Amino acid sequence: MEILIKPIITEKMAEQAEKMGRYGFIVNEKANKIEIKQAIEKTYGVTVSQVNTSRYIGKIKMRNTTRGLAIGIVNRSKKATVTLKKGDVIDFYASI
Repeated sequence: MEILIKPIITEKMAEQAEKMGRYGFIVNEKANKIEIKQAIEKTYGVTVSQVNTSRYIGKIKMRNTTRGLAIGIVNRSKKATVTLKKGDVIDFYASI
């Protein structure tokens, strides 16, 4: 089971990373906080002090098109917000 799916790279998360050392990740829905902590420490070589998780349910989205009403469902996901030990930093752009 792959725990970390992708990092959340938004303006809000970038600001939290600078000020508070908090980073966001989309994770596997079946992963718990301990598994998330171990995966981040192993992948990025940092020390995690706190993990907060939240689940998002899939929502129905509708829009009008020329062919009529288009209905779709947004995928559900689980988000983990990780606080690192003071002084640790994750650089997502290092490999670019």
